[in-house]
Amino acid sequence: MRNKGCRLTTTSSLISTLPGRAYTDPEIFAEEQARIFESLWFCAVRAGDLPRPGAFRTVQVGRESVIVVRGRDGLLRAFLNVCRHRGARLCLEEAGEVRRTIRCAYHAWSYDLDGRLAAAPNLAKMPDIDRVEYGLVPVHLREWLGYAWVCLAAEPPSFEEHVTYAATERLGDPAAIEHYQVDRLALGRRIVYDVKANWKLLVENFMECYHCATIHPELTAVLPEFAGGYAAQYYVGHGAEFAARAEGFTVDGSPGFGRLPDVSDDQDRRYYAITVKPQVFVNLVPDHVILHRMFPMAADRTVVECDWLYHPDVVASGADLTLSVELFHRVNEQDFDACERTQPGMSSRAYREGGVLVPSEHHIALFHQWVNQRLRG
Repeated sequence: MRNKGCRLTTTSSLISTLPGRAYTDPEIFAEEQARIFESLWFCAVRAGDLPRPGAFRTVQVGRESVIVVRGRDGLLRAFLNVCRHRGARLCLEEAGEVRRTIRCAYHAWSYDLDGRLAAAPNLAKMPDIDRVEYGLVPVHLREWLGYAWVCLAAEPPSFEEHVTYAATERLGDPAAIEHYQVDRLALGRRIVYDVKANWKLLVENFMECYHCATIHPELTAVLPEFAGGYAAQYYVGHGAEFAARAEGFTVDGSPGFGRLPDVSDDQDRRYYAITVKPQVFVNLVPDHVILHRMFPMAADRTVVECDWLYHPDVVASGADLTLSVELFHRVNEQDFDACERTQPGMSSRAYREGGVLVPSEHHIALFHQWVNQRLRG
């Protein structure tokens, strides 16, 4: 029997959105950087991208550059990408590998992979320097779903309440996401998109399907119920059912790669979507997982890294992933094009007071309330 789930109810047909300046004002974006991206857990790096000690990646989190590095003990750690001597940026590359230390190219201060100050010119003549106190500034780090999540706050919010709860909240079952064993999957493909639009437009777009019948012909062919305008996230615990003719979640409905080992019968032939605020989208289908990480760079620019994750045996076999990847790649391009077409309208006098949400979009109002609450502190 089909799971109808539960949905939000309201007595009003139209609900107001955020005003236009919320998507264009640099001052508002700066507040969002401080009160959202620098205060909450931020999905930074796929752990598998740092396979060996010394492997690092730099990530923009709000206004800060953060280094995530694999230590000699095998653990991941995160630090602000700033030398403690005169403030030079340590790692200029997005990714790389160091042999023993992270070394500043300005005055040669060097730091162990655990952040301690390891060496500096004439350091022996300064015996009073505490190598921990003058080491790199650490950033809180947790691992979940095979990714390193960082938080710049001095006292980070509960990871369980602010991150993992998002999955159980939408899926309606605390154990549902565990069936996909996301942390054990292998990276099959990664595509990076540079979107000329405010990050909130991307979140709003991902949360609703009022647009699906208009711009997503390939997606609605596989998930026909989306043509009705209600997205998976409109319901709690509901997975959109595959079309009868669709054998897999592929661009032409052809077979995929078989069900992941622990995916249940109830989850088979269904698509689930999760938004983990502020910057992660998780898409779950029986044979793979698609995970988006947004990196808001400016009020009108957002970089998105999208990973397609498969069973390790599928990736190791060299299987052709083209038809599987192409479906959501097209969805991404269609969505991001729509967001880029929307961004200029945010500056128009016609949108000064904002727009409206129709009933199938009413749940987006909760996201707007969340943003406003974060900015109000």
